[in-house]
Amino acid sequence: MNSQGIKELVKSVFNDEKTRQEFLSDPNRVISRYALTEPEKKAVLGTYFNTGLVTGNSAALAADIRPMAFWL
Repeated sequence: MNSQGIKELVKSVFNDEKTRQEFLSDPNRVISRYALTEPEKKAVLGTYFNTGLVTGNSAALAADIRPMAFWL
């Protein structure tokens, strides 16, 4: 995977309010700006559609992580 493209996408979405709002309204348009492979695009969209745009104190993130806590 091209982790650099994903890093740039995440940095933009979480650090730039305009990009974040655009991502929330049309994630495909924002994703298309980055050099991501098809599997990376599917992974980003799948994660977004399953959990939403989550932050460290998100209830959705806690719900997804809690069942995996025994691995930590």
